[in-house]
Amino acid sequence: MTFSFPRSLLAASLGLSLAFSAANAAEPHKQVLADAEQYQPEALKLLERLVNIDSGSGYEPGLKQVSEIAIDELKKLGATIELVPNTPEKSNHVLATLKGTGKAKILLMAHMDTVFKEGSAAERPFHIKDGRAYGPGVMDDKGGIVAGIYALKVLKNLDFKDYAQITFLLDASEETGSDVATDLIKKTAKQHDVTLNLEPGRPADGLVVWRKGSATALVEVKGKAAHAGVAPELGRNAAMEAAHQILQLGKLGDEAKKTTINFTVLKAGDRTNVIPDQATAKADVRAAVPEEFDRIEKDLARVSQDKLIADTEVKTSLQRGLPPMPQTAESDRLMAMAQGIYGEIGRKLTEEGSGGAADASLSAGVGTPTLDGFGIVGGNIHTPEEYAEVASVAPRIYLLSRMIMELAKPR
Repeated sequence: MTFSFPRSLLAASLGLSLAFSAANAAEPHKQVLADAEQYQPEALKLLERLVNIDSGSGYEPGLKQVSEIAIDELKKLGATIELVPNTPEKSNHVLATLKGTGKAKILLMAHMDTVFKEGSAAERPFHIKDGRAYGPGVMDDKGGIVAGIYALKVLKNLDFKDYAQITFLLDASEETGSDVATDLIKKTAKQHDVTLNLEPGRPADGLVVWRKGSATALVEVKGKAAHAGVAPELGRNAAMEAAHQILQLGKLGDEAKKTTINFTVLKAGDRTNVIPDQATAKADVRAAVPEEFDRIEKDLARVSQDKLIADTEVKTSLQRGLPPMPQTAESDRLMAMAQGIYGEIGRKLTEEGSGGAADASLSAGVGTPTLDGFGIVGGNIHTPEEYAEVASVAPRIYLLSRMIMELAKPR
C-alpha cells in the first residue's frame, strides 16, 4: 500500500528545514558533493551530445533523438518510461518514474525543445570557451535535462529511496506550448506534493520564485483596396490603420504592475502599388497577475475604437497562454530550503523573478508548491550567444540532489 505525503504537512516540513539548513550550512554532504564533482566532465559530454542535435519546437527528428538519449539514461537508473503523443505533432512527451519506499511524491520538469531552427547545431556546435559552454539550447533547457539526470545518478549511487515517487517529465513543446502538454503537466502536478522545474539558473546564480504569464494580442484591420498611384483616396489603408493601432495599443502596459505589451509581428499587403485592404498585428503580452490580462483584453477593445482612418474595421482579441506563477509562502519556504542547501557548499542563491513564462506556472496553478530555475546557470537566453557556466554544473547537481533528499525526509 502506498500513500501520498500530505500537502498539509509540507509547510511544517519546509519550516523544519530552515533550522536544519542553518545548523548544517557549513557541513556539505560529502558523498553527494564528491559525486557531483566527479560527474561534471561526464555531464558536459552528455550536454554536448544533446546540444549538437537540432530540436526546435515541432522538429520531430531532433526531438526524437533527444528523447531517446534521455530515455536511455533514465532507464539505466531504473525508471519506467511512458511516452505521451504530442498530437497533432509527431513528437512525444516523456514521463520517467522512479519508485521508492518513502511518502513524498516529487515532480521534476524540463523541456527538450529549443527556439532554434534546423541547422543551428551545425552552424554553432557545442564548444567551451573561457569557462562557458555555447550552443543552441545549451542552457534552455538541455542543461536542465542534464542536471536532472545526474542528480538522479547521485541519488542512485547513495541507494537513496526515501521518496514514494520521483517523476521526471520532459516536455516536447515548452517553447510554443500545446494543449497536450498543458493537460499533462496539470494532471501530473496534481499527483505530486512538490515540483522542481529545471529551467536554467539565471546569470546571478539564482532560483525563480515568480514568473509572468503570457498572452498574444491580435489586431485585425479590414480596409479597402485601391490603386496606390492613380486613386489612393478611393482606398482605406489597412496598413496605416494598423500602424495607428500599434502606436496607441502599445501603451497599454503598466510598469508598476509588471505588465508589458510589445508588438512583434506585422503583416499587410503584398504589392507596393496597391492600397492594402487587410492588415494584422500581433503583440507579446506579459503580466504578473491574471487580472491584468482581463484588463488588457477590455482596453484593447475600448482603445481600438479610436481610429485614424474612417470606414476601416478594427477587431482585437487576446489569446491567453501560460498563467502567471505568483510568489507564495510555499515558494518562499522552498527557496529557504534551497538557500540552506546551497550554503552547505559555501554558495548563495539569488531570489529572482522572470518575465518569461514556463511550465512551472502550470504546476503552481493547480496548487502544487513549485520552485523554478534548478538547471545549469547561464545567460543570453534565446540568442545565438546563449551560454552555460561550466563551473555551475557540479554545484547545481549538488543543489538538486540535496533538495530531493530534504523534501523526501519523513516528518
